[in-house]
Amino acid sequence: MSPANNGESALGMGLDALIRKEKPEKQDKSVKEASNTRKAPAKTSTKKPKKTKKAAKTQTDPNKPIMDNVVLEVRKNPRISLWSARSAAVLRFLKNTKPAFSISKEASALIEEAVQEKYPEIWEMFKDEEF
Repeated sequence: MSPANNGESALGMGLDALIRKEKPEKQDKSVKEASNTRKAPAKTSTKKPKKTKKAAKTQTDPNKPIMDNVVLEVRKNPRISLWSARSAAVLRFLKNTKPAFSISKEASALIEEAVQEKYPEIWEMFKDEEF
């Protein structure tokens, strides 16, 4: 039996376990609000905070200025520099042994795959940008 099933803490079980643990509490609150609304029909004011939450969601992304600056920088100079002697040796070996092998294309593909895997949320932020 997993800890989530026997009532133990969800710590150490990953973010999904923590998120799932919060959902029943939210449902309990909505049930309580619904029961309060039935008892006192004049309490329709519980819907007003929801409107303010929607208004808060439409606010601009605080990362937007940073993203805009990054996009401008990358458009001017999309190159990055890195130092890895062993990787350089492997890529140069491939260049000398495989016809039409491109160190730049291979390094770019490898780095993009690694960055996308390690930082998926940030990668997604730039999905619609044209560089």
